[in-house]
Amino acid sequence: MRYKIISVLLLIILSFEVYSQEKVTLSGIVTMKSNTETIIGASIFIPGVKASSVTNAYGFYSITLPKGEYTIIVSCIGFETIEEHISLTANIRKNFSLAEKSKTLDEVVVKSSGSANNIRKPEMSVNKLSIATIKKMPAVMGEVDVLKAILQLPGVSTAQEGATGFNVRGGSVDGNLVLLDEAVVYNTSHLFGFLSVFNADVIKDLKLYKGGIPANFGGRTSAVLDIYQKEGNNEEYHLSGGIGVVSSRLLAEGPIVKEKSSFVVAGRASYAHLFLKLADKPNSISFYDLNAKLNFKLNDNNRLFLSGYFGKDNMDFSNFFSNDYGNSFFNLRWNHIFSDKFFSNASVIYSKYDYGLKIKYVGIDWASDIRNYNFKYDFNHHLSDKLVLNYGINSIYYQFNPGSIKPLDATSPVNPDQIEKKYAWENALYLSAEQQLTDKISLTYGLRYSNFLRLGEQHVNNYANDQAVVFNPHMQIYEEGTPIGTTYYSKNQKIVDFGNLEPRLAVSYAINDNQSIKASYNRMSQYIHLISNTASVSPLDIWAPSDQFLKPEILDQVALGYFSNFRNGKYSLETEAFFKKIKNKADYIDGAELIARKAIEQVLLNGEGRAYGLEMMLKKNTGKLTGWLSYTLSKAEQRTPGRNAEETGINNGKWYRANYDKTHNLSLTAAYQLTKKWSFGGMFTYQTGKAATYPIGKYQYQGITIANYGERNANSLPAYHHLDLSATYTPKPDSKKRWKGEWVFSIYNVYGRNNAAALMFEQNRETGLSEAKKISIFGIVPGVTYNFKF
Repeated sequence: MRYKIISVLLLIILSFEVYSQEKVTLSGIVTMKSNTETIIGASIFIPGVKASSVTNAYGFYSITLPKGEYTIIVSCIGFETIEEHISLTANIRKNFSLAEKSKTLDEVVVKSSGSANNIRKPEMSVNKLSIATIKKMPAVMGEVDVLKAILQLPGVSTAQEGATGFNVRGGSVDGNLVLLDEAVVYNTSHLFGFLSVFNADVIKDLKLYKGGIPANFGGRTSAVLDIYQKEGNNEEYHLSGGIGVVSSRLLAEGPIVKEKSSFVVAGRASYAHLFLKLADKPNSISFYDLNAKLNFKLNDNNRLFLSGYFGKDNMDFSNFFSNDYGNSFFNLRWNHIFSDKFFSNASVIYSKYDYGLKIKYVGIDWASDIRNYNFKYDFNHHLSDKLVLNYGINSIYYQFNPGSIKPLDATSPVNPDQIEKKYAWENALYLSAEQQLTDKISLTYGLRYSNFLRLGEQHVNNYANDQAVVFNPHMQIYEEGTPIGTTYYSKNQKIVDFGNLEPRLAVSYAINDNQSIKASYNRMSQYIHLISNTASVSPLDIWAPSDQFLKPEILDQVALGYFSNFRNGKYSLETEAFFKKIKNKADYIDGAELIARKAIEQVLLNGEGRAYGLEMMLKKNTGKLTGWLSYTLSKAEQRTPGRNAEETGINNGKWYRANYDKTHNLSLTAAYQLTKKWSFGGMFTYQTGKAATYPIGKYQYQGITIANYGERNANSLPAYHHLDLSATYTPKPDSKKRWKGEWVFSIYNVYGRNNAAALMFEQNRETGLSEAKKISIFGIVPGVTYNFKF
């Protein structure tokens, strides 16, 4: 299959190279004038022939035209537009530097989804947010948060207040591929969801794919969050940072060799644990993280990048238990320009997520982790002004450590133990094309082939009839199967393998320059899974690879949308309808215990899932008041029928609400520039309460009252909503001094809504009656931060 794809690719390349020999190519890099950072998504437009190109993730563009005289317009939202006359008589390498717009009261302040600004581009179900926009949003304790901003977009929700991660279009948290400088981030939270791991100071660009996902991405079935860090100023040294109530941060950047190489280093740390110690409290909670990047320009055609991240959370509760968890990665990247039309990027990446738990009264010290070693080689080939090819390979080697147990100290009764480690190898080959068929119709289409090998060394349980879960017909329940033996697979010996073809297609029909209709389809496969029966990721959750029992999830998604700019771009409207279905959706039998389980296959079955809905986003892009209103009406369900006529399945085989189902999701986000000194931000969020299972009765057993629960997820927690406000004061906005500062005041949950994170059902000791107690995390949370640049 791989050789067939490569053969077709070579034929296409050769045919188009012949076709385009009589034309010439304009190519180069687009950067920011202020700090030489490359600009992602800048537009290069030739109005005379209506030809255009967009810079890739590394600022590179290429456009092929007949020889002649042309006017070139280079633009990007938030930057001054360049218009220049160029005589094209031969291939030309030309770089552009865009100056940032000065902040007057009538200029664009917000940049979000790029689809409204690229009516003709066959890109849909994609949202972009600038860091400038994110920094105007209120956040907990005044700390700017990337993930909180993403939650204001249509189709994106969170399981509950304080939950980590995010859900997209009814998908699970582990269905999101989160990339920071191309490295996988497995847990996106600090302080159990209080903040995200993304320091906004060092973030350069982010893009969220909810559907129509390009063929270069794979391995997940919900969404892709693609984030890039800054590269560092290669001309001047600068410091920036902030001092807040919960944490402080500092960023340093500058040249190593002027105009040839640069660095950027950013650190962030909390100090709430210091106040707890001063207050003589036994509890302690803290985090820190470090981002770094080195950038070397070897020559005009070659650049090297070395980037990394290391973050850690530490918690200690009343000397009862303590835990720590964190992400880390390193990425070495090589950008190479083969020709004016041919760009490549090769990356070697190491990524790790680890978790440790110490329970002091038991005397147990438990640790687990997941590691991957990732190689990527991507090519960007501009065959003509109408056709661009993207193709490449990706290979990931996984090591899963489900848990190692050892005694906490010499007095501990715990015996050392190691749950067998698991190994896997995921490979992919992809090819996609961006093609303009006519002046009105544009396409993106492609194919990805993915392969997953489950490898030894490990003992694998054998079960009668290959069923690790058995059905008890007398009690009408599922029970854990009993192994009848084991098979040992030596190191790197294949246990099982999977292969899947994943086609992708997106089409755009431009009604005119301000309106278009778009449609997309994509299939994706997910081979690693988060072992959890909760609605959101937690540090205790364990990742596991697909095997003969835990099958890979297969997603099919279609979407149809209408996009419009009106009032000269002052407003834009995006509406999309989507439908997605998932095969092999993991489901857990009632009463499943997942922590430190050696044989996870004994408590899970493979079912199916589906989600469908309608999204709307109305934006105001210019003026003193900017922002957007987003609304999503959706349904997310799953079903696990019986494997034969005798079995009942989960929930009697009927469709039931997924843990992350949110029928209504409304968000209003606004930023108001009152004067040069004062600006204000506000966010209001409303979401339907998450699915829950309530008791429908109770019974007595040996003097103990036991609750009898109804159908799975047949109930809902109370609706979730809150209002957040912020005010930013810049004392000297027109100062020419290098030191610039601003104060950010914020209030999270202004009207003090006690949103339910969970409900606990118990018996009142005095009355004997059953009662429900709501567990809430945040009330009103004020914050103040001082930000500075030097």
